[in-house]
Amino acid sequence: MKRILITLAGLGAAGALAACGAAETPTADAAGATVEGPRVVAASDVEAGRYLVKIGGCNDCHTPRYAMTNGAEPPEAEWLKGSNEPHTGPWGTSYGKNLRLTTQRLTEDEWVRLMDEGKSLPPMPWPSVRAMSEADRRAIYRYIRQLPGDPGGPAPDPLPPGVAPPPAG
Repeated sequence: MKRILITLAGLGAAGALAACGAAETPTADAAGATVEGPRVVAASDVEAGRYLVKIGGCNDCHTPRYAMTNGAEPPEAEWLKGSNEPHTGPWGTSYGKNLRLTTQRLTEDEWVRLMDEGKSLPPMPWPSVRAMSEADRRAIYRYIRQLPGDPGGPAPDPLPPGVAPPPAG
């Protein structure tokens, strides 16, 4: 009986270790090369990207009316089309860019580089974006690229300090 319990305990530990390893399972980049390291594990890269967009707060700035409604609207088909809602501070006024248009003009590898080297006005959280794994950056790209519907138009250009944004309306 003791031998059976030890065997079952060993099998259970082996199963637990195998499950832990799944979070480190490599994924592939656009060229098919292996990308390793910590990443969000989901049923697909698209699902991982959706999760990262939701928890990363991307919609708060890059989707019109999202932050004002606590995410109750608009529907997912409208996500990440950019916003004309101003973010004003000492830097002037910035607007959340249309990420659908951005991913249309960039390859997946260019997107990964942008996420690593990107610079833009606040409130873009570049330190958090740079801390993301390459696999997660790729998952976000793949998610954005498959979003349904019209990609929308560009967000307004930023305004320099001292220039008031036009009234909403």
